[in-house]
Order: sequence, then structure tokens, then C-alpha cells
Amino acid sequence: MGRRKDKRKFHKKEQEQSKDGQGWKNDIRGAGYLATPKENQIFEKYYKEQGIIPEEEWDQFIDTLRRPLPSSFRITGFKSQAKAVLAIIKSEFFSELMNRKPDADEESLPKPTCISWYPDELAWQLNINRTIIRKSVPLQKLHHFLITETESGNISRQETVSMIPPLLMDVKPHHSVLDMCAAPGSKTAQLIEMLHTGDTTNPEGFVIANDSDNKRCYLLVHQTKRLESPCFMITNQDASHMPNLLVTKPDGQKTNLLYDRILCDVPCSGDGTLRKNVDMWRKWVPQNSNNLHGLQLRILRRGLELLEEGGRLVYSTCSMNPVENEAVIASMLNNCEGSVELVDISQQLPALKRQPGLTSWKVMSKAQVWYSSMDEVPELFHTQIRGSIFPPANVQQLHLENCLRILPHHQDTGGFFVAVLQKNSRLPWMTAKPPKVSAPVEEDGSNAGEGDGEKKIETRAYSPPKKKFRYEGYKEDPYIFLDPDDPILPPIKEFYGLGDTFPVKCLMTRCLEGQKRHLYLSSPAVKDIIVHNEQKIKIINTGVKILARSNKKGVDCDFRLCQEGSRSMLPYITTRVLEVAEQEDIVTLLTQENPFLYRMSPPLHEKLKNISTGSICFLFNRPASENASKFSIEIVGWRGKVSVRSFVPKDLRMHILRLCGVDVSTIDKAFQLKLEKIENKRKTDGKYQDDDEEGGVNEAGSPGDVESTDKDTVTDLEVDRQDDSTKILSGVIENADSEGKKSNDGETNAPMEENSTSSIGANGDGMHNGVKSSKTEASSETVIATAEEHS
Repeated sequence: MGRRKDKRKFHKKEQEQSKDGQGWKNDIRGAGYLATPKENQIFEKYYKEQGIIPEEEWDQFIDTLRRPLPSSFRITGFKSQAKAVLAIIKSEFFSELMNRKPDADEESLPKPTCISWYPDELAWQLNINRTIIRKSVPLQKLHHFLITETESGNISRQETVSMIPPLLMDVKPHHSVLDMCAAPGSKTAQLIEMLHTGDTTNPEGFVIANDSDNKRCYLLVHQTKRLESPCFMITNQDASHMPNLLVTKPDGQKTNLLYDRILCDVPCSGDGTLRKNVDMWRKWVPQNSNNLHGLQLRILRRGLELLEEGGRLVYSTCSMNPVENEAVIASMLNNCEGSVELVDISQQLPALKRQPGLTSWKVMSKAQVWYSSMDEVPELFHTQIRGSIFPPANVQQLHLENCLRILPHHQDTGGFFVAVLQKNSRLPWMTAKPPKVSAPVEEDGSNAGEGDGEKKIETRAYSPPKKKFRYEGYKEDPYIFLDPDDPILPPIKEFYGLGDTFPVKCLMTRCLEGQKRHLYLSSPAVKDIIVHNEQKIKIINTGVKILARSNKKGVDCDFRLCQEGSRSMLPYITTRVLEVAEQEDIVTLLTQENPFLYRMSPPLHEKLKNISTGSICFLFNRPASENASKFSIEIVGWRGKVSVRSFVPKDLRMHILRLCGVDVSTIDKAFQLKLEKIENKRKTDGKYQDDDEEGGVNEAGSPGDVESTDKDTVTDLEVDRQDDSTKILSGVIENADSEGKKSNDGETNAPMEENSTSSIGANGDGMHNGVKSSKTEASSETVIATAEEHS
């Protein structure tokens, strides 16, 4: 207690001294923060000496680094609704920003800019900060839109330069992809989207996203779960010691997994992020790059060992320092002795402004002494400065100009470096004769290769140096694949009409004992990796939840469908899918809590009368329009005795309603009141100061950038309290009829309670992703049962 008191006194004294002096600085984070000086003499001296920035551009370069980084986002490209979402953004949000004429006392609003080099106009940039957002109603609407669409997985907040590496990887649906240093996951999400190009629901390929930091791995879970893909896996390993994984070849042999594409976005000093990480100005010193060079080299080396011949590896950093960039690439190319080449990417992304890689650079020591070669370095410092940091003698033959450099002042972005490597033959240090590998354990517990002369193990990858495994973070429950003869499967297959094509062997659970509460679906390739490697690699998350146990009595199946797994399940379901012809039915389902059956259109009402009580999936095929091609909408719901309901998360509901042309601003009454407050304040005094907790914006003032929460602690259903559940979206459908009205099928409908339940998706659900307890999960099942009783 005494320490806290002293600390408070210290800060109070510091504030008084600051007020007596030059006062509080109004940084972009708002009043109450002292502005961080955006200057560093060593940084300026270092980059002036390197000659990376032309002398005539230096002032523009430094001025750009001192300005806040613009906000940027991209629309999820693999979903068929992408063009429809783009049309909504342009018509409902950007048009108002473009055409709005500010009042005399009002600032002009910044114009959104399309990122020209990103395909299909799916990436945009906005140069705004939190202060402007607070004062502007149009920007508040855009901010709210970006938040809800991000949560539903249709928009991704991502820095502009971070979008470049995945675009250069040329990922196809059949590729095996490894992201070695994946957290927080924006690039990983891009890779998963590319895997599903063309609306491919279950592609042959997969993405393994790895990170060495256990806590950051759960950021990956939050990012990737929004995409609802069964073809990904999150692992927690040291990238420089990534283990060899065994997989099964088509002929039944076991072999080490080699990847078609690898993203190697290595840890770096991060001086390219000075615009958003303001504290970097104070912390930047040249030895940070010198110290990271060895780690970056080891990660790149391991990545090339795991790369298939003919495969492509993309190396990237958010640093402008050649020690972390060209020096790493040059050293590795010389070590590979021609087996790896640097790919010329000058013709890719032609609209992207770039600089070629460097062929000469210097190295600065901790004492700020410059060295041009290793011969100049005193022997005392040989442990601090490595020979691989300097340009090699054959630097001209390595074609380092094929690397790609992004400077902040060229396109108002951060700094970035990218190099694309292609592996043409076996690496020279990999032995011609593969090392022996112990036989893996098969699913039935037998040892592969014992008593079976046909089963052999073929090893193709060089094993990394052995490193003692340290278990950190949460202890994950194992992945248990269901036996095809499990007694819970026949009722599920019969109830949903699942045929022989349904991948029963890819169903898994994480319950060792007791009832299985959730069933997850993985792709066959991911299942093969889990079965043969679960003991040698720490798996954080994989698969998509498709079924959850329901305690509703009188239903022929104990499991209900989950919204997040509807896209994966839809191709296999034959009996519980209802095609919806009228768009008004979709609006009714999503705006009323428990609409009576007679509220549906006559064709859908007739279909509902002919289907038994239980979980169902509504399918609406929206026809093509001028702004969007044809796409489908899946809604998981429940058919009750006299009513029907949807089990759709709130943010996804708002997304679907937007696609249906509904004004969703009236749904969120709290947000509507906030807009009215802004407008009233602007009219009275032209100023508006929002509460800190209402901002929802990061320190750089980026719209849609909300502080991440651990979504894995959210239950399957949470109570969505509204003022009156019988009221529906104004201007769309009339209010529900009063208590006791007769339905078309002659049944009396019970009145709905004021606080009815509404579903919301969860990312982990029993996977121990976060700190979810069995007590929380039990309460979730109680709420599910309550919701089903309402129906």
C-alpha cells in the first residue's frame, strides 16, 4: 500500500511540475498524456550515413515519420459477399464523406483513399485520428460499421504494408502453407482467405500458423476463428527449431512434411513502425538490429529447410535497417550455394511504389563507431558483431536489387522490407541419406511399420538442432477424433441426412471423459498432421465448431448446428435445410426474437410446418445485382412448436441485414443516442469531448481498431436484453401480434418474455483458449436450453 501511495504522490508532483512549465501536450491519444518527443539523433545519423533515403527526400521522410499512421482496412476477399460489402461502404459511408460540405466552424473531413495496388479495390486507407472521429457523425457511423464488420469476419483492420507479403506468395487452394511467426494474425487471415479463393469451402490445402509466444497465440485464435475455416492449425513453437511433422503420402508411406509456401515475417527492431509505436523514438539504438540478426538468420534457415523444392518463401520485416534485411538474405544465399534464388518481383503489384534492395551498407557499433567490413572490427567485439552482417564480396552476383523496400513518405505508410526466395534443389547442408526417424503411432495404437512390410517412413527434411521443450501457458486439452462407430453419430447422420460423403473421420472433440459437448470438423490434411504429431508439437487451436449439444427434450437429435460451422456443413446436409425465397423472411428472422410460424411467407411457412422440431439451417440465395454477384446466406436457427428463431451473433446479424438493404443504425440504440449527442454538441458549441471508455479507438486514432478481448471466454449464447423483444426494426415489419393470437396451423402462440435470448458465437468453447471454466460452459448449456424452451 505504501508503494502505491508514493507512486501516486510522484505522479501528482510530476503533473504539477508539467503544468507549471509548458503544460500537458495534446497528443493524438487525447489530453492527459505527455507528448513523446519524436526525435532521435542516433536514428537520423544512422540512416543518413546508410544513404537509404535520397538527400533531397530526407526532410519529407522525417516529417512523414512524425505524423500519425493512417488507418487502413481490407474487405475479406474470399467470401462471395465481398463486392456487396464494398458497394455498401461506397454508397452509405464513403459517398457522405466525399460529398459533405463542412460548416464554417467545422473541419473538413478526410477523404478515403483506395489502395491502388491491392486487387479489386478491397483495401482502403483513411487519414483520421480519434479527435476527428469524436466530432463527426459520418466518421462515427463508419467507425461503428468497421467494428461490427470486423467482428463478423468481413473486414480486417490491417496496416497497409502488412498486406504485401501474402500477395507475393501466390497461394493456391491445394497448397500447404506455414506462417512461422504469425501473431497477431492479420497476414495469416490473408493466407486463409487465399486458400478459400473462389468460395472453396473445404480446400485440399491448409495453413499452419505458428508463434513462439504463448499469449500471442490466442490473438491468432481471435483472428482466424472469424474466417470459419476447417483448414488451419495454430501451434506454439520456436520458429528457429520448428520440428519435422510426419504426414501420410497417397501411397500410404509416412514422410516429413514440406511446405509449398512459407511466410517468414521474422521478429525485428520495428523502426518501420515509428508512426504508430511512438515510444520507438526513445528506445531506438543500432545494436537492437545487430542483436536480432542471428535469430533472423536461424529462422530463415529453418524455413528453407522446411520448404518443398520449387516452393516459395517470403521473408519480411517492418524494419528499414539493412542489417536485418539485405544482410540476412545475402548471408543465406551464400550458404545455400545456388540451391535458392532471389525472385525478381518488380513486375508484381505494379502500382506499388518501391525501392530496390541495397548492395552496400555499413554497421554501427554500440559506441556509434562505423565499420565497413569485419576486418575493421576489433577482436573484442567479434561476439557482438558477426561477419554475416557485412556485405559479402560477391554481393553484386546475389541480385539483392530484387528485394523490395517500402519507404514511409512514398505512399504515406510505414517502412517495410520484402524478399521472395525460391528453392530449386536440396540445401547443401542437408544430408544425402536421410536420418532415421522412429515409426509413428497409428490411430489404433499400433506401431507403423511393425509387421507390415509395405508401410515405410521416408524422411526428406533436415532435423533442427535439439532444444529442450519448455511447456508454457495453458495446458491444452488433447484432440480426440471420433470413432466411426461412436453411438452419438447415427442419430446425427439420420437427423441431418448426412450421406456417405460426410467426413465422419474428421470429426473431433476435446472431452476426455463424460458427454461430448461440442464437435469440431477439420480437413483430412489437418487431421493427418494431428494424428501423427500431437506428441511432438503444441497445438493451440484447430478446426471449426459445427455441432453443439442441446438439452431440449422431444428432439430426435441431441446436437444442434452452430452458425460458425454452417458453411462447412451445408454441402452435406440434405434434410434440415430450408431454402428461403423471400428476403423479408430473412429480415423477420434476424429482427424478431421468436417470430411465430405464420409470420413467415406462405412458401416458407408451409416448409416449416412439414419439418420436425429441432435445429435447422435457412439458405437464402441472393440474385446477382449491378454491384455484386450472386451469393448465398446461411442462417442457423431452431424450429419450435409454434415459433422459429435464429442462432446468429449480433454482429453477423447486422452484416446480413446490411446486405438486405436494412438500416441497422436503429438496432443499436446506444450508438444512436451517441450520434445524437455528437450532433447536438456540434450545433451548440462546435466542440465535443467524448468519454475515454466510449472511444473504442487505439492510440493512433484508427477507426475500427478495438482493443482485443479474449473471445474464447464467451459462451455459446448470451442474453441479448432489449427494451421490448416483440418490437422489430422500425420501417421493416409491423409489431408482433398480441398474446393468444391464433396461427395458421391452429395453435395458440404463447407470449414472448421481455428478455429473450439471442445467440452469439464463441471462438473456443471448451478449448481452454483463454481461461474458460467448466462452470462457465455449464451455464452456457443452461442458457441454450432456456432459449430452446422459448421456441
